[in-house]
Amino acid sequence: MRFKQPISLSEIASLINANLVGDATAFTTGINEIHRVEAGDLVFVDHPKYYQTCLQSAATHIIINAQVDCPEGKTLLVVADPFEAYQTIVSTYQPVEPMLHPIADSASIGSGTVLMSGVCVGPHVQIGNDCVIHPNVVIGPGTIIADRVVIQSGTVIGSDAFYYNKRTNRPIHYQRMLSCGRVVIEEGAEIGANCTIDRGVSHDTRIGAGTKIDNLVHVGHDTVIGKNCLIAAQVGIAGATVIEDGVTLWGQVGVNKTLTIGAGAVVMAQSGVPSSLEGGKVYFGSPVEEASIKKRELVWIKRIPQIWEKLKNQSGS
Repeated sequence: MRFKQPISLSEIASLINANLVGDATAFTTGINEIHRVEAGDLVFVDHPKYYQTCLQSAATHIIINAQVDCPEGKTLLVVADPFEAYQTIVSTYQPVEPMLHPIADSASIGSGTVLMSGVCVGPHVQIGNDCVIHPNVVIGPGTIIADRVVIQSGTVIGSDAFYYNKRTNRPIHYQRMLSCGRVVIEEGAEIGANCTIDRGVSHDTRIGAGTKIDNLVHVGHDTVIGKNCLIAAQVGIAGATVIEDGVTLWGQVGVNKTLTIGAGAVVMAQSGVPSSLEGGKVYFGSPVEEASIKKRELVWIKRIPQIWEKLKNQSGS
């Protein structure tokens, strides 16, 4: 999440009741998760396993729950509960805005764009030129839609991320991490009916130019889908996944989180993708393998009863 303007660390420290270690005159430009941080960003860490990853990341400012050596050029904000500090920062600088009209006053709609009955457009949404948004589509806050995008009926763009912090010391174990990211849909993309595309937790979920998504598809938070991809019905893509250009996912493919599917890959229907795949190949099965290998395996599996009977006859039993 980018702040509307840089914010002084002393202001942030006061807000979250933090002990500031480092340059108290510094400013921060945003807050992001570790895999999306940039220079000037805040990031939070609350487990020793990830301390060094955060301290050595591109983030300039780290919210942390331990007294550690401060790397040169960085600033630490030491608090008892970094997760709650993150929640406080997000709710303060990106508060929930009530929608008093179907089209928020702060939304912008481009020339030639058609919004049909029941469309709901949230605060600070930007929709480009010559788009067609079909009935009962919901477009969440901060979404960016480029020119000539088509979104079919019943789709929800920019719903909150399915992203929780497990806290077993509380009656409700799973605490939702506030979403402050966006969805960005590039030029010429098409989204089918009854799809759900979650916004990023703190950065962008992105649908590339020319990509076509069928009905009943779910795209998780912070996922980046490249240009000219084809995604068929009932595909589910978990969070923070990268789908490179020209990938085809046929019906009911399930894709695990935080992996990469390389450019030009084709994943056949009802396959399960648990880890990253090289581009330019055809895959099938659950877990997926190259389709040619998987099909040979299936042929041999069908022969098992015949082989078993032959072995029994040879042994005389």
